[in-house]
Amino acid sequence: MRMTNLAEFLENSAQQFPDRTAIVFGDTRLSYPQVNGAANQVANLLVSRGIKPGDKVALSCPNLPYFTIVYYGILKAGATVVPLNVLLKGREVAYHLGDSDAKAYFAFQGTPDLPIGAEAHDGFQAADGCEHFFVITADPTAPSPIEGTETFGQALAGQAPTFDTVAVDDDDTAVILYTSGTTGQPKGAELRHRNMRDNALAGTDLFGADAANPDTYLCVLPLFHSFGQTVIQNGGFAFGGTVVMLPRFEAAPALGLMLKEKVTFFAGVPTMYWGLLGALDDSVDVKTIADNLRVAVAGGAALPVEVHHQFEERFGVTILEGYGLSETSPVASFSRLGEPVRVGSIGTPIPGVEMKLIDPDGWDEVTDPDGIGEIAIKGHNIMKGYYKRPDATAEAINDEGWFRSGDLGKKDADGWYYIVDRSKDMIIRGGYNVYPREIEEVLLTHPAVSLAAVIGVPHESHGEEIKAFVILKPGVEATADEIVAWGKEQMAAYKYPRVVEIVEGLPMTATGKILKRELS
Repeated sequence: MRMTNLAEFLENSAQQFPDRTAIVFGDTRLSYPQVNGAANQVANLLVSRGIKPGDKVALSCPNLPYFTIVYYGILKAGATVVPLNVLLKGREVAYHLGDSDAKAYFAFQGTPDLPIGAEAHDGFQAADGCEHFFVITADPTAPSPIEGTETFGQALAGQAPTFDTVAVDDDDTAVILYTSGTTGQPKGAELRHRNMRDNALAGTDLFGADAANPDTYLCVLPLFHSFGQTVIQNGGFAFGGTVVMLPRFEAAPALGLMLKEKVTFFAGVPTMYWGLLGALDDSVDVKTIADNLRVAVAGGAALPVEVHHQFEERFGVTILEGYGLSETSPVASFSRLGEPVRVGSIGTPIPGVEMKLIDPDGWDEVTDPDGIGEIAIKGHNIMKGYYKRPDATAEAINDEGWFRSGDLGKKDADGWYYIVDRSKDMIIRGGYNVYPREIEEVLLTHPAVSLAAVIGVPHESHGEEIKAFVILKPGVEATADEIVAWGKEQMAAYKYPRVVEIVEGLPMTATGKILKRELS
């Protein structure tokens, strides 16, 4: 399959499989032609508002049909999608809109269960250069809940369901995914149309995807994240599959949907598998779910060995573990369907991708068979670079096209890779990447905080929890609970520290660098 614009995944399936269901959400079932027609309306809307090819358009929406419709509509117009984490606070939304140079913003207004609308509006109001704000409401016929704005439904009224998709170059940017760094503010990874396309099509080799026998995917991974976007949405649409959406992962409803919709493909982070196992009781028809389930894949963090074994025992399916980053579209390596699994391994590089171990302080390859090195990646999946950050791009990608991951790994004699540790200070909380430096900088804006150090500590269900060690300013009082509550107001729900310890001092090197390894 060859194409240019990533939106052709949707268009091709709409033409080839007009009777197939593309999206299931509750009682709503949308065919491929219906999704394609709605995406065409979005493209027409954007063009009518002056959006040009190459312009950036932001999207903040949970796992709802609106996300997919707007996503492909933006691409059809030749613009670049900037998916935003729905948990971002107003000031964080404003930063992302401004940094990406977004010209328009689609944001789900929210419901009592998914209340994100106010943050989206506050972020838009504070951002410079973003001219259009489309409020996606649960009821498309309802008036806008925000004065001076129009709803998605109002904006789409009268827009034609046909559109000639804008031709783009393979190297044009399709998506900008924001990823935090160990220093400074989050950076936007520019992913080309070919990066995203080829990574989704890798499902043929990795998971045995077949358009003649399409899978039914349970979509619990957030679509604003590259894992859900590539493996579930784009991968599913590339092969004419059905995507069953669940806005927020809850184990019991997920199991119910797996049974009801005869789900054949499940992808999740380790905590989701842990949750599914914990929700099993006599009322769950595990046998029928297991009989339908063809593929189970995991990523985002190391899968506990015990969870791996328990899931295989209960569902009869071996979980395939993989590895990737936002900068790699995201999949770089995976275990292979039908091959004996090596528990704890992230598999081997996917077709068209190379991996090697390098010196963390340079680019020299680690040649010791038992050596540990930083994982470097090269191939069709590597990003164009960090948006408007040439220096950061040059640090991450060398002249030969190798991208340094920041993750330490080792390789066995058969070429299977294993993550050993993270050379960056990144914390993975429930599958979300959290970088201590960003949290520390926010904590330092608290009027009582003089110095802060943030680390990850073990947590039974989330993998890691965020803990902050705080030194207070002289003569100023604040309790740990007060700082936790303040952080909850300032940061996204997955970022703020749940545990705060107020200390007199922090261990440091002679040069004044905090020795985080001595904190726990």
